[in-house]
Amino acid sequence: MSPRNPRPVDLSAWGPEPPRWIRLLASEVQASNRTETGLRIGISRTAVSLCLANKYSSPSTAGIERRVLAALDGRDCPAQGKRISAEACREFRARPAPTHNPMAMRIWRTCQGCPHNPECESARGQDAKGGES
Repeated sequence: MSPRNPRPVDLSAWGPEPPRWIRLLASEVQASNRTETGLRIGISRTAVSLCLANKYSSPSTAGIERRVLAALDGRDCPAQGKRISAEACREFRARPAPTHNPMAMRIWRTCQGCPHNPECESARGQDAKGGES
């Protein structure tokens, strides 16, 4: 499927190095359009345009930045073998063990030992030290 907006998104208003969330937003707009991007993130088309142009009138864009990162900042999931959002990663690893489905259980177990799982990293640190001191 070819992008609907083949023209690159102009980020010159952000200077030579736009923030990561703006680059993610621009990439999503190029892959679809401003309206679909806004719907996916949960903001208006106008807010998408204003952010890309660095003309958003609010003193802080922190709320939009959080939404963009939650919706668009993906991770390579070793359990599912594909790129998923950070939010989907959190939801998948926090759900109860799917004891009814052996395939889902195998994926869930892989997720529990994933490097993206902060609870797993703390457990690994304790095991490497031979338990808690």
